Amino acid sequence: MEIIEGLQDTRTQTLSYFELSEEQLAKTYAPGKWTIRQLLHHITDADTVLYDRLRRTISNPGQVIWAFDQDLWAEGLEYASFPLEVNKAIYTATRAAVIYLAQHHYANAGGKQFVHSATGLRTLKDEFDKVVWHNQRHLDQIAQALAS
Repeated sequence: MEIIEGLQDTRTQTLSYFELSEEQLAKTYAPGKWTIRQLLHHITDADTVLYDRLRRTISNPGQVIWAFDQDLWAEGLEYASFPLEVNKAIYTATRAAVIYLAQHHYANAGGKQFVHSATGLRTLKDEFDKVVWHNQRHLDQIAQALAS
């Protein structure tokens, strides 16, 4: 299944970036943008939020699920100093759970719906696809930061 490959590929790439040096983790892809360290924390937090949405939609479709403010999370959760090894473990476990859910629900229950508070009606398939899209978008930014 393409979704499983996307989830596994982005997981492998993301986990490799948790091993970067402190100097590399401090790089950004553009002036004023998040560092690689902050991007890794954000990827982890977004994965946990998306995982929660997936579980809610599978078990209780039709509900309204609230958006989160990524900048408030970055500030409140202190991305600049939060231990990266903690979020590596969270990312690893969450992604394993997302892959499991995708294997069991993507094809059979992908049409289940929820209402996103900012973007409106979405499906379970949309949200699984968003996990891959979101992660890949930030992997591209990390690659750009490392190339500069």
